[in-house]
Amino acid sequence: MGTTVEDRETVGAPDGGWGWIILLGCFVVTGFSYAFPKAISVYFKELMKDFDCGYSDTAWISSIILAMLYGSGPIASIMVNKFGCRPVMLVGGLLASGGMIIASFTTNIIQLYLTAGVLTGLGLALNFQPSLIMLGSYFDKRRPLANGLAAAGSPVFLSALSPLGQLLLNRYGWRGGFLITGGLLLNCCTCGAVMRPLKYKERKVIACSQELREMLPPEAGQENIVCENNNDKKLSKKKLLDFSVLADLGLIIYIIAKFIVVLGLFVPTILLVNYAKDQGVPDQDAAFLLSIIGFVDIFARPTCGIVAGLKWIRPKMAYFFSLALLFNGLTDVCSATSTDYKGLIIFCVFFGLSYGMVGALQFEVLMGIVGKSGFSSALGLVLLVEAVAVLIGPPSAGYLVDKYKNYELIFYMAGGELITAGLFLALASFFFIRRKKHKDRQQKHHGDVAINPKR
Repeated sequence: MGTTVEDRETVGAPDGGWGWIILLGCFVVTGFSYAFPKAISVYFKELMKDFDCGYSDTAWISSIILAMLYGSGPIASIMVNKFGCRPVMLVGGLLASGGMIIASFTTNIIQLYLTAGVLTGLGLALNFQPSLIMLGSYFDKRRPLANGLAAAGSPVFLSALSPLGQLLLNRYGWRGGFLITGGLLLNCCTCGAVMRPLKYKERKVIACSQELREMLPPEAGQENIVCENNNDKKLSKKKLLDFSVLADLGLIIYIIAKFIVVLGLFVPTILLVNYAKDQGVPDQDAAFLLSIIGFVDIFARPTCGIVAGLKWIRPKMAYFFSLALLFNGLTDVCSATSTDYKGLIIFCVFFGLSYGMVGALQFEVLMGIVGKSGFSSALGLVLLVEAVAVLIGPPSAGYLVDKYKNYELIFYMAGGELITAGLFLALASFFFIRRKKHKDRQQKHHGDVAINPKR
């Protein structure tokens, strides 16, 4: 007799329904994940006084959070594939909150690195990646819009967390601010709780001998009955981390571009508040600069998501993303000499617009390259590479500020890196697409010759 094994496959993306709740959860998680490492910079001046350290030392806090957010990508991928998104996010929320609560009791900068940096960063990573995976499974046709709306969580939270952080700092000190922020991060657990997996369609896979194949009657209520010889093949197991996605040249191009991007993307926002304070801008006004970036970014991301979903834009998503990178880089370069508050406001408006475009498009481009099936593994590997870049970019910028006291140089460097990444992605995508089209034409030609050999 044969053995029966249940095989499950998920239903198609509903593009709505409970997906909107998933989108809301992803919105909150994205907000904490991307805005928090920047918003925490309002505490840096006070930390420098308490721990007698420099810009580069405090910049490491943001860098470690971002490095954990990115570098824990493969760990998050493995855990999601093994346990599912919901339990992983619940654990992540507890870690993120616990890291900030413990950080409020630290007595030196190293302890801050381990608590606010490593623990909180790991917790955010275990929330961020699963939320994106769930969003991708619930949306297909409306995916660019969904990605844009979810990405808007970053500017919304940045515009709120930055002035809130300054308010908490003024009223309770940095320790009280960290403690309250730890409580806020418990909302990640709530977001994890709503991540309901899609229902499954079940199939019965019946392994039997060749003699029994014709004796099996069709059963009502089953979508498919597959009859195979026991020795034909083994049922495949899902890989916890699929490295085969690296065989895609398009993904390699994307990874290289994102490495260059992350070297400079976060530098202006991490150093902006301290730069403004050094120029004599009052503390509250300096913190408000991040809110301006956030306000503009709020509208930029959904708008960019809508534009990206247009029929004539979606097939050229890589070029659209390249344009966003160039825009962001040119904004950094052109604003490098801004010293007065009005000039900084103008920079924040254009930076918020270009930064929003980058944020709205980055994961849509990745999903377009690898598809839903490879997204979890590809995202984990991409984030791991980005972790290396984020450990180089902001700390190096902080070191150069400490050494040369020159912010202009930092903005030129950050802008140059974004421009380089944009040009590389555009040119590499052009040659990759042209090569792929040429290969497809050759295969079609050989196929026609095989069908009509006399032609």
